[in-house]
Amino acid sequence: MTMTKGRRQRHPQASSEKSDGRRHRAKRAIFAVCLILLASALAALGTWQVERLAWKRDLIARVVQRVHAAPVPAPARADWNKINATDDEYRRVTAAGTLANDQETLVYASTALGPGYWVMAPLTLADGTSILVNRGFVPTDRRDPASRREGEVSGPVEITGLMRMTEPKGSLLQSNDVVADRWYTRDVAAIAHKRGVSAVAPYFIDADATANPGGLPVGGLTVIAFPNNHLLYAITWYGLAAMVLALLVFILRGERDAI
Repeated sequence: MTMTKGRRQRHPQASSEKSDGRRHRAKRAIFAVCLILLASALAALGTWQVERLAWKRDLIARVVQRVHAAPVPAPARADWNKINATDDEYRRVTAAGTLANDQETLVYASTALGPGYWVMAPLTLADGTSILVNRGFVPTDRRDPASRREGEVSGPVEITGLMRMTEPKGSLLQSNDVVADRWYTRDVAAIAHKRGVSAVAPYFIDADATANPGGLPVGGLTVIAFPNNHLLYAITWYGLAAMVLALLVFILRGERDAI
């Protein structure tokens, strides 16, 4: 009997299955790495929201302190370049001067008293500079100054209120129409330019609730509200990170059981 000598060959199907297994494990490893990176990114977003939460709480505490503090003189021209929202917004201030009622500007407003307008008037100071003052709210049917002459105060006045930052260009829904004299935000520079007021402060003052003659405008309607959803956002990001890690553990256990 003649025996055929030769090297025993591997079964082609077994070799293919082994190769497929390696590719499958490589894909799982890459997917696992991607999940780790994703979980890390989500956790980082959660940590960022925790930091934002601390910042927001500090901001609210500082604003509350300013609102209830004794009023201080409004920043003079020499200090205008130092003004910023972080340090000065909602600070209680006082300013003395003369209201230029003939240069008032009406800005659309929606308040607890209903729709109407903010009455913005320049307050001319002794040094010749001006501060735009939001004297308060008037309803739509009293927008005409002739309908509220008692409130058009003449002579020296002292205004106490909250320092506010300018609101340039307009709101998210409406842009200020300078040409048509339609205003949706308190844009100090644009209003001053429209009314021909020079040397105007880069901020305005929301007058307090001190009653004006005749009852209009109504001051003291400043709404101080800071959305603070950072804790919810942090929980959401951390929760998503935990879900991704849970999926990773599930995949790794499946890989281990398959070995």
